[in-house]
Amino acid sequence: MSRPVVAIVGRPNVGKSTLFNALAGDKISIVQDTPGVTRDRIYADVSWLNYNFTIVDTGGIEPESNDIILKSMREQAEIAIETADVIIFITDVRQGLVDADGKVADMLRRSHKPVVLVVNKVDSFEKFMPDVYEFYNLGIGDPVPISAASQLGIGDMLDIVVGYFDESSLEEEEDERPRIAIIGKPNVGKSSIINKLLGEDRVIVSDIAGTTRDAIDTTITRNGTEYVFIDTAGLRRKNKIKEEIERYSIIRTVSAVERCNVAVLVIDAVEGVTEQDAKIAGIAHERGKGMIIAVNKWDAIEKDDKTIYKFTNEIREKLAYMPYAELIFISAETGQRLPKLFEVIDSVIENHSLRIATGVVNEIMAEAVALNPPPTDKGKRLRLYYITQVAVKPPTFVIFVNDKELMHFSYTRYIENKIREAFGFRGTPLKFLIRERKEK
Repeated sequence: MSRPVVAIVGRPNVGKSTLFNALAGDKISIVQDTPGVTRDRIYADVSWLNYNFTIVDTGGIEPESNDIILKSMREQAEIAIETADVIIFITDVRQGLVDADGKVADMLRRSHKPVVLVVNKVDSFEKFMPDVYEFYNLGIGDPVPISAASQLGIGDMLDIVVGYFDESSLEEEEDERPRIAIIGKPNVGKSSIINKLLGEDRVIVSDIAGTTRDAIDTTITRNGTEYVFIDTAGLRRKNKIKEEIERYSIIRTVSAVERCNVAVLVIDAVEGVTEQDAKIAGIAHERGKGMIIAVNKWDAIEKDDKTIYKFTNEIREKLAYMPYAELIFISAETGQRLPKLFEVIDSVIENHSLRIATGVVNEIMAEAVALNPPPTDKGKRLRLYYITQVAVKPPTFVIFVNDKELMHFSYTRYIENKIREAFGFRGTPLKFLIRERKEK
């Protein structure tokens, strides 16, 4: 089930990050101990009343003069409109209604996306309620009073937010067509790849506010199979501040990755692998998606017989947390190896939903344990009783042990490698859950 995306939009200092942290709880300060996955404080997964969704903070830079504030807010609003299913528009009861709020409200209204108008810093409902009514003038629905700092009114706000998650997002799930997200930094050639596969030059994302998320979905048919490509091309603007580009491309990636089966990370061959590539790839890895790394502009590289090995090693080193990712060297300009991309996508989709019979996977584990018994810790030995596959997309296994404290992640990885040796699972992460079962 793909999670709906909820974006928080608002002026500087109205409490966007405070609300974001209140919703994300302590989750946001936890950095996964997966090497190479840097957790950006821009998005977090939240649960409320059996609904799981992703919140993104469109924060960005806080400029000094008012006209720049408005420009920055307009960009935030465009991002939110384009990528979110529901928008939380946050205002400040203490500063009152200001001109910039009205202008952003106009944009949000024209987007036809659901907007929840939130008035923050209402620490006392009795004292501030008369001031909250002023926000009805924005004309985008009933203002919801909250205090993000004191965590007042947040439950009421979330009830309204989840009320907008429509049934069509459930229907979208029934669409069995493979969904492929093309992710990566701006200007690495993501749109060019889709245009080349389509065989026509079409602008996939327009710079107009209100571009719906459907406008970035492209259907391509090959050998009778329909594939839906989700493009995360950035809003192209000159003189964009670096951090903002980063923040926006990450927000867009989260939104696209939520809806895909396979993510294709496009890397610029001329530039090589960057830290931002590792961040963007980490989003797909954390969400358990099938993964392909496409090195684009391969035609622009001078090559000798060692070039491909050097490149492969550099990628494997920098993205060491996803050794399973498939690797392909392409050129969107010349079309070099682009047809092969479909073959790789098909094989990754197959591996992503592969199931192994319980008997077979237990044999693999028993053999692995016999070859390399688990280490002892303070005289206690880890016992592995049983393993079973409980889910696909990604393939997920539960291992029952006598004491999960003894199950070091390096031993889990050893078991994973043995399963991969037997079944490949190329292009897909594997997930392991360790459960305790007391000895009889």
